[in-house]
Amino acid sequence: MSALAERHRRFHQLHQSGCFVIPNPWDAGSARMMAALGAEALATTSAGFAFTLGRPDMGRVSREEALAHAEDIVRATPLPVSGDFENGFADTPGEVAETVRLAREAGLSGCSIEDTMMPSDPAMGNPAYGFELAVERIAAAADAAKSLADPFVLCARADGVMNGSYDMEEAVRRIVAYEKAGADLVYVPLVPDIDALERVVESVSVPVNALAAGAVAKLKVGQIAELGVRRISVGSQIARLTHAAIRDAMNAIVRDGHFAPFEGGMGGGAVNELLEKGAGN
Repeated sequence: MSALAERHRRFHQLHQSGCFVIPNPWDAGSARMMAALGAEALATTSAGFAFTLGRPDMGRVSREEALAHAEDIVRATPLPVSGDFENGFADTPGEVAETVRLAREAGLSGCSIEDTMMPSDPAMGNPAYGFELAVERIAAAADAAKSLADPFVLCARADGVMNGSYDMEEAVRRIVAYEKAGADLVYVPLVPDIDALERVVESVSVPVNALAAGAVAKLKVGQIAELGVRRISVGSQIARLTHAAIRDAMNAIVRDGHFAPFEGGMGGGAVNELLEKGAGN
C-alpha cells in the first residue's frame, strides 16, 4: 500500500468511532505547525486560503487554484487532508462529480460540498440550490467518491442556516436526503444552539461534523463528543486569529507608536523546530 493510500484509509478510519478535531491550515507553514502540535488530519479552509490571495471568501477562488493549494497542503505533512471545496466549483451534478475526481488526483482523502450557490455577481448573494438539485449534486459526488480505489470521505454541507437562506427544519430535511444520496458525513455549520446540534446528530446515522463557532465553541471537545459529534472543524477561526494579530500589531505601531504586541510572539527557533517536526522530519 502506498503512503498516500494509507493516509486515505487512516482518514476514513478516524470517522468510524470517537471524535476528533480537524484544524484548517491556510498554507504549508500553518499545516506543519498544526501537524507538529498533534493534529490527526487537516482540512483546507476556503476563507483562510482566499485571505492569503487578498480576496474575500465565498466563490472568489477557482477550482484550479483550490486544487493546487490542496496539493501544497498534502505535500506539507504526512497527515491526511480534506478539501473545503465550497459548492464544488460548479452548479451541475456532473461537474461536481468531476471536482471529486480531481480532488483525489490532488491527493486529498476527502472533501466537503456545500449546497450554496457562488454567483459571479456578489450583489446576488449566496442563495441555496433548490432541494432536488442539491440532492442530485451530492448523489453525483457520492457516486464519484465510491468509484475511487481508496476511501474518500464525502462531507455534504447544509449551509443555509449559516447563510440565512433556510431554517433548521430545511437543514435537517436536507442532511437526511444527503445521507440517502450517499454522503459519508453531514455538516450544518453555525447551528443556532446546542439543541439544534443534537437534532442534527439524531436525524442521521452517518457521522456528523460540527463547526467550533458560536454556541458550539463554548463547549469543550469532550462535551461536543458526548453529543455524538464525530468530527469538529475550526474553519477559518485560526486563520482569523492571525489576522487579528496583524491588525493589533499595526494599530500599536501606526496609531499608538509602540511595539508591545511583539512580546507575545513566538521565538524563531521554536517555530523552526515545529516546522521540521510537522514535515515528518
